[in-house]
Amino acid sequence: MSKGKRALLLINLGTPAEPTRKGVARFLKKFLSDPRVVEAPRAIWWLLLRLLVIPLRAKRVARAYREIWWEEGSPISVICERQANKLQRLLEEKFESDAPAVVAAATYGEISLAEQIDSLKNRGVESFIVLPMYPQYSGSTTGAVYDQIAKLTLRSRDVPDIRIIKSYYREPAYIAALAESVLEHWQKVGRGNKLLMSFHGVPVDYIEKGDPYFLHCEASATLLATALGLEDGDWAFSFQSRFGPKEWLQPYTDKLLEQWAVEGIGSVDVISPAFTADCLETLEELNMAGRRLFLDAGGQKFSYISCLNDNDAFIKFLSELAFSR
Repeated sequence: MSKGKRALLLINLGTPAEPTRKGVARFLKKFLSDPRVVEAPRAIWWLLLRLLVIPLRAKRVARAYREIWWEEGSPISVICERQANKLQRLLEEKFESDAPAVVAAATYGEISLAEQIDSLKNRGVESFIVLPMYPQYSGSTTGAVYDQIAKLTLRSRDVPDIRIIKSYYREPAYIAALAESVLEHWQKVGRGNKLLMSFHGVPVDYIEKGDPYFLHCEASATLLATALGLEDGDWAFSFQSRFGPKEWLQPYTDKLLEQWAVEGIGSVDVISPAFTADCLETLEELNMAGRRLFLDAGGQKFSYISCLNDNDAFIKFLSELAFSR
């Protein structure tokens, strides 16, 4: 890759611009309209989405966003900017004047992938590395990034040089960063009886059609447990955030937390290796709703382990992942 005219784009899902019913409705319309996210007959889904799903979900989701919203904005947006800024500084130390530009973008958010690439091209950037911030590949997340790149190249007369990093679910430095974060958490607040690794779920039929996501999650969880020296009974992995009538990957996080509490498991530590930035699914769904469910079912202590966010080891790993290959 030529020096001086290159860029690294960190891609995450995105977020509503504001924690209001209107802001959430706009975001959900864009997000849930993507056939990569919801595989259903388009005409039927179009009607269901606009007449039923968004009207029913927007108010509740907006309320959940308000519970976790930061003064600077949506947590995932703020963290993604921090990741980009920290990685920019690290690469400037490494490459000096030839350092690539590092920017954050969202698949469905206010600052889109296509807009960022167009802006960078206008600044003279010719080569791009696109890094979806999803360690485990799924067609519903990273696959959607590939789709947006394909649309971008189709409308380009001069197609830019673009490389996409598909996944990094078993990269040793990624697993080491996760393990380090767990160990640091345990040193600060103590260790629970169980460690639960909760991944975002997908419908089972996506896996049956060839999506490797389940295998990627299983590998990440197993490697993390091995790095921590855990026995089989010390940990489990599960899936959260199911939506709609389809069967989703199991075990379900909420059901497993409830089951453990009923069985007398007094304390749990919960981490979500599928997310690299804290967001609604981790801060509200896990740390708030999951905590309430576990404690209400009889559990005594629920401890949430933050995402890697702008953790030094993780940022160093990203720099090596993008520029040491």
